[in-house]
Amino acid sequence: MNEIEHFFSIERDQSIFDGLEISKDTKLCEEYMGKYPVISISLKGINAATYKDAFDFAVQIMKEVAATMQFLLESKQLSEYDKSEYQKLLDDNMSGAVFCSSLKKLSILLKKHYGTKAVLLIDEYDVPLAKAFENGYYDQMIFLIRSLLEQALKTNNSLKFAVMAGCMRISKESIFTGFNNLKVLSITDERYDEYFGFTDMEVQACERALQQIEEKKYDEELRENGVNKILKYGIACYMKRCKVKQAEKLS
Repeated sequence: MNEIEHFFSIERDQSIFDGLEISKDTKLCEEYMGKYPVISISLKGINAATYKDAFDFAVQIMKEVAATMQFLLESKQLSEYDKSEYQKLLDDNMSGAVFCSSLKKLSILLKKHYGTKAVLLIDEYDVPLAKAFENGYYDQMIFLIRSLLEQALKTNNSLKFAVMAGCMRISKESIFTGFNNLKVLSITDERYDEYFGFTDMEVQACERALQQIEEKKYDEELRENGVNKILKYGIACYMKRCKVKQAEKLS
């Protein structure tokens, strides 16, 4: 998600892509790189034993996201009413209604400020639902998350597109009811697989590096030096020098 944010965001430094394969696609970069305001939020922290505490965590997360955009208070493109609406997103006592409209409201304000639609990135969208299911308040949480996403993603004229990521598959009937043009991609899906993770060439390079580790028996030498917990994939070999990352937990 961080790389996606850096690529599209008006506010981020795109120099991290210098020399990478994507930088060779000049048409793509000229059209999309650094062209959009980006709202990035992770719902991972909404983890509590009760719905009340979970909602309080959700409010804090939304406040932190909104606080990164305080330049909106000085924007000449926003009215005083717009700025007062933004300030509601910085309030500890944010109501459920304000919370559910927050992502849509931010996208509207960013569009007014920059003059272009916003990109929305939502990470760990499944965590609040999984924790709610474990602790017995699933119905309340699913209503909250569904309302948040419906307002942000459906009939939002200030949104260019959105990307959501999570480890668990949530059925379309739960939080995605009524959404249009929803595309669900799993780790086994071949669509867009060349754009995320390792390329084939990189995988082959990793395989060659691992083979060299086996042939040179670096792990044996390390164990002789008292290093017992070795995460093999954390060993990087460069110019025949070996760096080791010890696994904190290894079964």
